[in-house]
Amino acid sequence: MLDATRTIQGVFGKLHHEGEWLTNVTGIELNADINYEEISRAGTRVIGHKAGTISMSGTISSYKLTSKFVDAISQILDDKKGAFVTELMAELDDPENPEMKGFYRVKGVQFNTIPILSYEHGSIVEEELQFVFTGYERMK
Repeated sequence: MLDATRTIQGVFGKLHHEGEWLTNVTGIELNADINYEEISRAGTRVIGHKAGTISMSGTISSYKLTSKFVDAISQILDDKKGAFVTELMAELDDPENPEMKGFYRVKGVQFNTIPILSYEHGSIVEEELQFVFTGYERMK
């Protein structure tokens, strides 16, 4: 039977960038999509599948507090600088499930868009930063 106390509570998640806890972050999602190639097989109409490339992407959801990431991501607009590449550290520390406690080091992070400006009158400004990355490491 499910022990409800062991379910992960997102309130205990934190995201760090360059040693700084990003207190405005409300969520992070990391995915590795396995791309399969279709393989035709003799004697059957059923297509087989062969694992091929892997594409890693993620999203950070947050309240808008600063333009720090906008400024960093914008360096790609300068032909002499190139893309902003960084690392993130995601932390999970739910006291009721110490088995899941740990850090995820997200490597080779590059953001997909430059979130220049977005707001709606009467609402708290939130943003989503979508990114790709080259790998991750789970550290306990």
